[in-house]
Amino acid sequence: MFRKLVKTAEIEVDGQVYGLRYYEQKTARGTRRYSCEVMLDASDRIILDDDTMTSLESKVARLAPATVYSRVLAARPSVAA
Repeated sequence: MFRKLVKTAEIEVDGQVYGLRYYEQKTARGTRRYSCEVMLDASDRIILDDDTMTSLESKVARLAPATVYSRVLAARPSVAA
């Protein structure tokens, strides 16, 4: 199926700005699905999807910062206790 770009935006997390691309896709049953590509880095992206654009935007606002923070924590060297 074919995705149509419907919106671009940005989200700021701790002073760092990340690009967002929102897409709309029609399913085989004729309904619409929405997805958002969060561009964390040139080669690091996450994709979130939902049934409505409003719900997707809410999901992105919650999960994009959590993803950024988790990647920061994962990059830290572990400390042996």
